[in-house]
Amino acid sequence: MKTHVETKRLALVDPFGISRGTSTEKFNTFVEIDEGIGEAAPSTYYGECRETVETVLPLLLEAVEEDPFAIEASHRKMDELLGGHTAAKAAIDMALYDRLGKRLGIPLYQLWGLDPRRTCVSSFTIGLAETEEMLRKVRAAEPYPVLKIKMGQPNDLEQLRAIREITPKRIWVDANAVWSPQEALYKIDAMAELGVEFVEQPMPAKNVEGMRWLYRHTRLPIILDESCRVSSDIPALVGQCDGINIKLMKSGGLYEGLKMIHTARAHGLKVMIGSMIECSVANTAAAHLTPLVDYADLDGHVLIAEDPYQGLRLENGKIILPDGPGLGVTPRA
Repeated sequence: MKTHVETKRLALVDPFGISRGTSTEKFNTFVEIDEGIGEAAPSTYYGECRETVETVLPLLLEAVEEDPFAIEASHRKMDELLGGHTAAKAAIDMALYDRLGKRLGIPLYQLWGLDPRRTCVSSFTIGLAETEEMLRKVRAAEPYPVLKIKMGQPNDLEQLRAIREITPKRIWVDANAVWSPQEALYKIDAMAELGVEFVEQPMPAKNVEGMRWLYRHTRLPIILDESCRVSSDIPALVGQCDGINIKLMKSGGLYEGLKMIHTARAHGLKVMIGSMIECSVANTAAAHLTPLVDYADLDGHVLIAEDPYQGLRLENGKIILPDGPGLGVTPRA
């Protein structure tokens, strides 16, 4: 079994801001296992960074099974070896699925029996910035029918009103866990008047009682992201939200992502699949799951100035899956 690990600098088209800070570049790590490839996009919010990923990957790769079908066994051995480190595990997971699909000569959606025509429309994310800069980004996002607006600044409601004045598009809002219950209720009431469809993670994950109170009183659906990392988190979220946001970097990859989808459905919850700032490797991996979900936020590769790979395409926001084997991604010339 041949393996290779390499970290690449990914410069962003524009500075990207959320309530926890602003980025101009990312350092994502790519893993090759035989002919398979995967990507780790670590987040310090979840306790990972470039250095931790580069440190643990050689250890985790020792747990990988030679048998391309033994993906569950590889995950079990990785978890026994090291807890956490889900972005690093996600990179290995993607490479394993990519290897399997290539050995079988079929794309992942076909491996799972999914219809590639049933993919979602992806939102395009407008990061936190000064109001005029956010309005510029909204205008530049003309091909995308759904906008996901990051909020969390003192004047965020005024910014949202300004955005609504220049576009009739569908709008989702993401607060990235920054509001108090009372602030969330006030702002969500105002957002309902502006035609916002739903609000993502309005307050910190640890404020469970606040989320339960808000869920009982709010006028808009709530999707939880930071509160939900893996499938075992989902049962406790019933009564706090209408749905969950799955990210491969939180879950540890596609193997757990599939479990999360089915667990959420069993509890009557909507499912969204999102991403960190990832290039076409990780974003395409997540896109193969979109025939199973309600919402998608898979624009991370569009935010990168020079994506080193190509895979999924967004045509007027609609996710178009590649039909090559495995992930279907290839290096960009």
